[in-house]
Amino acid sequence: MFYKMTTLLAATALAAPAMAQDLASGDADEGERVFNQCKSCHMIVDDEGENIVRGGRVGPNLYGVVGRTAGTYEDYRYSDMMVSAGEGGLAWDEESFVAYVQDPNGFLQEQTGESGRAKMTFRARSEDDALNAWAYLVSVSPAPEMPDEDMADEES
Repeated sequence: MFYKMTTLLAATALAAPAMAQDLASGDADEGERVFNQCKSCHMIVDDEGENIVRGGRVGPNLYGVVGRTAGTYEDYRYSDMMVSAGEGGLAWDEESFVAYVQDPNGFLQEQTGESGRAKMTFRARSEDDALNAWAYLVSVSPAPEMPDEDMADEES
């Protein structure tokens, strides 16, 4: 049993960087530095309650944001525009995250066709900072749930 667990943990540790490379084009190490600006509002706390990054509670927990439908983290009250964007199908991937953190209001207005204000007032200094922050979030998040291939085959 011990050997199986050790093998599983080793495989997971080796797979995480590969997953991060597949889902993010930025530099996760540099993104950790960039995330220092984000942690005044956002924390990263895993499903077991362990702090990955102690941060503020002004914004939602960003653990598991990769692939999450926008505006759906349970313990946070989102702006109407963010909820509307999620209801319209927005799920966080690199492209949407990078666009959002560079111009939250403009991004949500474009996504929803609504006028209004995003709750997030911070803007990433550059596209590289946004890409790196995304890479960091990917590196500390669980693998996003992928559709079951058997089910996908049945639906085709």
